[in-house]
Amino acid sequence: MRYNEQWVAFSTLATKEIRRFMRIWPQTLLPPAITMTLYFVIFGKIVGSRIGEMGEFDYMQYIVPGLIMMSVIQNSYSNVVSSFFGAKFHHSVEELMVSPMSPFVVLCGYVAGGVIRGLLVAIIVTIIAMFFTEGLSIAYAGITILVILLTAILFSLAGFINAIFANNFDDVSIVPTFVLTPLTYLGGVFYSIQLLPEFWQAVSKFNPVLYIVNSFRYGILGDHNTDVSVGVSIVALMLITAAMFVVALKLLERGVGIRQ
Repeated sequence: MRYNEQWVAFSTLATKEIRRFMRIWPQTLLPPAITMTLYFVIFGKIVGSRIGEMGEFDYMQYIVPGLIMMSVIQNSYSNVVSSFFGAKFHHSVEELMVSPMSPFVVLCGYVAGGVIRGLLVAIIVTIIAMFFTEGLSIAYAGITILVILLTAILFSLAGFINAIFANNFDDVSIVPTFVLTPLTYLGGVFYSIQLLPEFWQAVSKFNPVLYIVNSFRYGILGDHNTDVSVGVSIVALMLITAAMFVVALKLLERGVGIRQ
């Protein structure tokens, strides 16, 4: 296929993915909004009023970037893993594999759907956050946009890889339940790891979500007292995302989990 034909194929697949989750928005966009509202009420208003400040910021402001990242991670991942596994389950993915579409275009199409859903949920959560915080603004727009895009792409790719190896619906839910949720809650969303004993601070630095949350918090709040180096975090995030893309593409080209 020529370049323009590949572009048409990509845009068609990406549009299909976007329409899929927009058609069932009460199941894809509304639950994150309700969940994050509860987080803001419980952790921000009730618990936050007792904590006061975290570093240089009001506790409500401190948790906003983490909650936005949490929503991006969960929704980017779940959109791709459910969509691609559904295509495997109904054998419709076989039509894509025998079509003139390249594996690169197929992968990009599914990832685009996950990224768009993650960004839409991020916008919704940000709007909700404005009702609970005063003077919320973006300190460094470039870093903020870069981190949120890389995060959405990274976890869309992770969802794609999970869907490739999944053999049933239970396999789809294992990673979000036993991996993503613990990493997110222990990734500095609600606290600074500087409050932890030295041993647990060292353990926390093996959590990749910590670097994502801290980089995004720096971009939003301009928090210079981050738990980890922002520059190192962004470079590492770029390298991991590139590596995950190569892995996902190679698996798709070889037909792992598809060609039985």
